[in-house]
Amino acid sequence: MVRDMPVASDPDAVLGHVGPGADLIVPLANGEPVALLDAIEAHGDELEGVRVHQMHALHDRRYLHGAFGDRLRHVSYFLSHVTRPCLAAGTIELVPNNFSEMRAILAERTVDPLVIAASSPQDRHGYFSLGLNADYVSSFIGRARFFLEANVQMPRTFGRNQIHVSQVLGWVDVDRPLVEVPPPSRSAIDDRIAAFVAERIPNGATIQTGIGSIPNAILAALSDHRDLGVHTELLSDGLIDLVDAGVVNGVAKQINRTKAVGTFALGTRHLYDFLDANAAFELLPVRYVTTLASSPKRTGSCRSTRRSPSTCSVNAPAKRSVAPTTPRAAAKRTSPAARCTPKVAKGSSCSTPPPSRTPSPRSLPSSPPAMSSRH
Repeated sequence: MVRDMPVASDPDAVLGHVGPGADLIVPLANGEPVALLDAIEAHGDELEGVRVHQMHALHDRRYLHGAFGDRLRHVSYFLSHVTRPCLAAGTIELVPNNFSEMRAILAERTVDPLVIAASSPQDRHGYFSLGLNADYVSSFIGRARFFLEANVQMPRTFGRNQIHVSQVLGWVDVDRPLVEVPPPSRSAIDDRIAAFVAERIPNGATIQTGIGSIPNAILAALSDHRDLGVHTELLSDGLIDLVDAGVVNGVAKQINRTKAVGTFALGTRHLYDFLDANAAFELLPVRYVTTLASSPKRTGSCRSTRRSPSTCSVNAPAKRSVAPTTPRAAAKRTSPAARCTPKVAKGSSCSTPPPSRTPSPRSLPSSPPAMSSRH
């Protein structure tokens, strides 16, 4: 028996799948389905106990500021410039986490969740692509209900972020620009730092890149390298020239050979167009991407593992103050209490063990641990 396939509908159609106490899971950044959340928010006064679970929201919304109280509330797992003031005002919740553990945390904290996500339009085989995202959402394909927002401006990417039309409750068609984040300008000091780092990265290394002026400078300084690989959370504009020049080709990688692997992308329209239908890239679930190997042997900014001869991390250093080294100060810096304070660092994410199972899936720790600069 051939089942009837869903067809494109109006954004309000998603409301038929949002009942009392519903848990909505939303991808980070450009994975947010703007039209679907617009429709949900427009009916916020009619909802009851709905929670939106999301990292790094980029669109400011009334419900983030408590417009609907507990009828529609945001649960953040990574603060952005939009949600940070809302946390300070007490209108959203924050759950400490490690990015790699997000699928497990969401599975524990939600009940029969509905994933609403932006995607590319379906291809001739009936597959949608989650576009610039795989992150924690792709792990729910086949494990949770999906309702999509197919955006003609979303690039079609490859990897484990494909979902067939038979696996979705429905979708809406939109034509909406994506949020762009231009690379920060580089200084002469950034370029000097990059030169010192680049000379320590061997040919054939696999690199993990961050965001910022120093990582971009380091990527620019690698133009004379050969056979580099990429296995990273974030795919950014700095990779484009290296892939175009054949510097990044992945032939020396021992897993995902010949592929540049990431879990999400954020940058300019130039990057989004470059990723569209580009078989050199694969977007994979964050749990896989961030657990490349266990117990690596580190040397400087590079590490050797059983799976990759040399894996190099290219990130901007965290800004920190250095206290005088006294026995008391050293003990304070290394004690668990010193590493677990309620302070929330600007532009940071939470880094703690996954929450323990409790009778209430929405229970929060009384004081959130300190944030780390890593997702």
